[in-house]
Parts: sequence; structure tokens; C-alpha cells
Amino acid sequence: MGVNLSSAIVSDAESARCGGKTWLAAALREARTRSLALFDACEAALGPGLRVPCTPELNLPLWELGHVGWFADWWLARNPQRHRGIHADPQAPRRPARQAVRGVDADALYNSSEVPHDARWQLPLPDADAVRADLAASLGDTLALLADAPEDDTGLYFFRLALFHEDMHAEAAVYMAQTLGFDPLAHHPAAPTTVRKPQALHMAATDWTLGRSGPGFAFDNELGAHGVSVGAFEIDAQPVTWAQFLPFVESGSYVQRQFWSPAGSIWRLSQERQAPRYLRQSAQGWEQQVFGRWQPLDPAAAASHLTAFEAQAWCAWAGRRLPTEAEWEVATQDPRFQWGGVWEWTASAFAPFPGFAPHPYVDYSRPWFDGRPVLKGASPATVPRMRHPQYRNYFTPERNDIVAGFRSVGAA
Repeated sequence: MGVNLSSAIVSDAESARCGGKTWLAAALREARTRSLALFDACEAALGPGLRVPCTPELNLPLWELGHVGWFADWWLARNPQRHRGIHADPQAPRRPARQAVRGVDADALYNSSEVPHDARWQLPLPDADAVRADLAASLGDTLALLADAPEDDTGLYFFRLALFHEDMHAEAAVYMAQTLGFDPLAHHPAAPTTVRKPQALHMAATDWTLGRSGPGFAFDNELGAHGVSVGAFEIDAQPVTWAQFLPFVESGSYVQRQFWSPAGSIWRLSQERQAPRYLRQSAQGWEQQVFGRWQPLDPAAAASHLTAFEAQAWCAWAGRRLPTEAEWEVATQDPRFQWGGVWEWTASAFAPFPGFAPHPYVDYSRPWFDGRPVLKGASPATVPRMRHPQYRNYFTPERNDIVAGFRSVGAA
């Protein structure tokens, strides 16, 4: 039914935000090992060409791996202001890039702020061996710089940023494996589930602080701690399970317009879906495709690979609603609140908190304040140190390649 991360694992995630040099060195090595293992799984499944379709939810594996190394170099080895942390000038002139292959311009290949997604399929990317060699050199440079860095939040800011950035791309690699139908090997298995009656938590009205403050690393969209008033509400103790979601499907509600928002109706009609992605009915019952293999659906597992539109439609069908970001965080204070099995769509739009100022990596948050929903929680593909209750994930509402589900809220 998910994992309760309200105590030990949250403590570990908070420790990761404050990790010192010794911890960071080990974490950076571990992240690179995971990245290379995921890439090896891609190469084994896709062949030496490593080609994938050009779709919004995919990236070329060779580009992804090269980008991870480029990003670390750009903000660390090549950044003359890395010692200034969030006060660094993002436009400061950079030292020349290391050349994995003579004559290759790494900035022209891997700068995600400058190279449009679809253009990446036409780039003259170095081959896998060259990229692996470049990543080894990049990690060596990073660790050498880390050894001499000041051991404070400012001095370690870009090392932490590079680590968490690589962790995000590792999760994206697992999503890609699910999309393309091969086992990525390097992922965290889903938590075991047990059949139990859905439980509701009754939360009293309270004042809550949204946003992060205090020591350690923070993403720019998390900063701007501010008080909000949260009224009394009742919330599911765990994400909605397949046992709860499937009656909505089986009742034909995918074609019943009254449950769908205008945007959700457009998505539903464009997809011609009558069930969630990766599900099918067979003579034996419902089955789910997991890394290319069809297997019996576990009714006690959290419903996953759902769009925000499907989550909203189920809530309309059930007479419920999605929680706000603040309600979700308030509920994590109850030890019975289970999270970590799926990312969870919320009713809150991804928007800046008061006083927002972009960090040097200016394209991390600011371009995406466009009304897309906030997701809270984590998934089995999420690297454990990324699992923090204040982390704000954000995807457009039609995405169902990500391991996303939801929980619902009713009146107190």
C-alpha cells in the first residue's frame, strides 16, 4: 500500500540535503554507478545504435548520459563562481569544455537550455565509449574539487545540485525503460502490498508553513516559507488502489463526459482510452504491463501511470477531490499516512512561493510556472535521498509515463 516515510526515511532525506563532503563523495560515486548501469541496460535492450522514438516523454540515452556529465562540468569544473553557491552569476564565462571527441562542442550538444528537445535526434553525438570515458573524467574532476571545497552550504551547493540532478535523470531512465518495454535492472522494487480496508484520516483545521527554510540544500521553488490556513479535512491514508479505481473503469466512466474536465475530455477523446495506460483485460482478469511483461494486476497496489485528468475524473465519480499541496503536507504528520509508492497529483498549480528568486540554474523552475500541477511523494524509481515531503515535482497533466497516482479528500 506504499511506504510510511514520515520518520526514518524522511530523516535520511533531510540528512541528504545537509550531506557533507564525505557523504557527498560517496553519493556522487553511487549516482554515477547507477547512471552507468541504467545506460548499460538501455544498450543491451536497444542495441549499439541506442535509438528511441522522438516523443515528448523520451530522450536519446546517449544524449541523457552526456548531458549528466556536461551538467556537472558546467556548474563545477567549468564554473569560476562555484564557491558562491546560489549567488553565482549563471552567465559567468566558462572554461572550455573537455572534448570527449576532438572537435565536438559539448555545449552545442548537451545544454538543455539551448538545445530543443526534438533537435537532439539530429545531433552528432559521440559514441557510448567516448561518453563513458568523459563521465569518468568528469567524476574525477568533481571529486577533486569537492575535496578542496569549503564545507558549508554555499561551498557545497553545486555539488548537491549536480547529485540531485543526476538522481532525477536516473528516475527518468526507469520511466523510459517502462515506456519502451525493457527491464532497467537498476531500480527500487515496489513496496509489498497487503489487502486492507481503505482508511481515512481526519485532520483538524490548522495553520501550516509551506516552503523550506533553515540549513542545507533547497531547490529554488521550495524556498519562500509562508504560513497558510488549512481547514479541517478528511484524506485517504494511502493512495487510491486499483481495487478502488477499477470500478470507475468497469462502469464505463471513461466515456461518461460528466466526470471529465474540459481539458480532460479533450485528452480522453484524443487518446481514445477506456482504461489506464499499461492495463488490459484478459480471460484471467486485469493485467498490468511492467517493463514489457504482462502480469496479474495487484488490486491492493496503488493505481499508477495515471494522468491528472484520470485522477480528477475518478474523484468526480467518487464525490471526492484531490488534496492541495498544503493538505498533503499536513497529513504527513499523521504516522498512519503512507506515501512513497507513487507520485501523487495534487490540486495545486506549480507556482512560485512568495519572494521567489531563481537560483543560478534559472531554467529549473521558472519556465514551468504555467499552471501544471504539483506532485508530491515519490515512486519506486525515485532515489531514496530524493524522497522528501517538501519536494515539489511537476509534470503536465497528460503525462502517464511517470509513476503517478493520487489520493483523495472529502469533507471533514
